[in-house]
Amino acid sequence: MATYLPFEEKLKNIEEEIIVAKSKGDEHAAEILKAKFDKEVEKTFKNLSDYQKLQLARHPDRPYALDYIRTLLTDSYEIHGDRHFSDDSAIICYIGYIGNEKVMVIGEQKGRGTKNKLKRNFGMPNPEGYRKALRCAKMAEKFNLPILMLVDTPGAYPGIGAEERNQSEAIATNLYEFSDLNTITISVVIGEGGSGGALAISIADKLAMMRYSVYAVISPEGCAAILWNDPAQAETAANALKITAEALKDLNLIDDVINEPLVGGHRRKEEACRALGDYFLTQLKELRKLTPEQRYEKRYEKLMKLGQFSE
Repeated sequence: MATYLPFEEKLKNIEEEIIVAKSKGDEHAAEILKAKFDKEVEKTFKNLSDYQKLQLARHPDRPYALDYIRTLLTDSYEIHGDRHFSDDSAIICYIGYIGNEKVMVIGEQKGRGTKNKLKRNFGMPNPEGYRKALRCAKMAEKFNLPILMLVDTPGAYPGIGAEERNQSEAIATNLYEFSDLNTITISVVIGEGGSGGALAISIADKLAMMRYSVYAVISPEGCAAILWNDPAQAETAANALKITAEALKDLNLIDDVINEPLVGGHRRKEEACRALGDYFLTQLKELRKLTPEQRYEKRYEKLMKLGQFSE
């Protein structure tokens, strides 16, 4: 059963009316209601606040990494384990084909339903997850495979075990190693990009965000708790943090915004997957026009520009 956010309530009512009209065989009424639905989508989604976009990024029906992988990849094969400690289910790695291109896909998976969420640790990787991602990235580099990274996490897991196994070191190592990979890398924030947990698989030749994804150094709830000692101020914090794709593009912190369907990827999953796949193949073609030295230089320049400001 579809989940509707508070600002989607009118859309829910119209969709229910469409179902009733179709059940009665009244196609004419269904067409009129469909036009009404499209108009309401335009009205609602053209004026979303930053906090509403955050709600969309966390929507339980939003496509997760595995949805993109199962839709886009053919002849796929999953790679497990970091070869040191264990296999972290919050990070998934696959080799397969997108179109005619053989690629390595590394993603963060949140999981659906209580059992699967627990298995995936709610999309919060442990150190072994980041080490698995690095192992697979090095494998891709060895065989000159392009890498697609799918970012979707509230943050790295902050548990005692993760700290004992050097969570911060695992993330820092990934930042260093991914910045120096000798293969094409493209990273896309597909949902929630939280703190260092997202950054660990975000260092790439191209960093893009889906239209309704968010990317932040801290969650708005965490920010509100620190600044105002009041998690209820999360909406104010969301507006101040500049976490949306459009805001980060304007600040030159990301390269591109991928236009998922206006009504959201949670309503049009196949269209969202197709948009991401098209973006990846287009950028891969463009990046292959550059020599490895030129790609290194552009990657270096992009990283060095982070944090620039003007008074």
